[in-house]
Amino acid sequence: MATKIRLARHGHKDYAYYHIVVADSRAPRDGKFIERIGSYNPNTNPATVDLNFERALYWIGVGAQPTDTAKNILSGEGVLLMKHLLGGVKKGAFDQAEAEKRFAAWKAEKDAKNGKISATEAQKKIDAAKALLAQEVEQNKAQAAKLAEKRKAQAEALAAAALEAAKEAEAATAEEAPAAE
Repeated sequence: MATKIRLARHGHKDYAYYHIVVADSRAPRDGKFIERIGSYNPNTNPATVDLNFERALYWIGVGAQPTDTAKNILSGEGVLLMKHLLGGVKKGAFDQAEAEKRFAAWKAEKDAKNGKISATEAQKKIDAAKALLAQEVEQNKAQAAKLAEKRKAQAEALAAAALEAAKEAEAATAEEAPAAE
């Protein structure tokens, strides 16, 4: 039986995530599988990969063929590098301790790079939030200025109406005063 390491799609229309599975090559994409060895969520930045490293290494070791995308994921997690290093140990090029040391150095470098990406993404989000806040403050100031103008115009209109009413009242009392004499 030819086994493949591939992705099985889950999620909904605009939010797909994938299970990393080992399946018979003849089985449907989202159908029957032998073992689920991880998950992959491309919707986050950087993409989130949760992988059972030992089981993935086992399946690669016994001949399971990864699809192109699964191969990229396994390579990014270091499974293929570890398989390569274990091959060097088998051939006697170096010992197990050296292989683990090389793998740890690679993993540390990769983690540092991903940490930088996460930090820059977090800083971008903070900068975007600050810009949005500044824009909102400007809009609020503009609306407050418009409202102040409108209230000033209404106050002037009320004052003018009150002045007009006072003049009319004076004129009415002035007309009534000679008639009373």
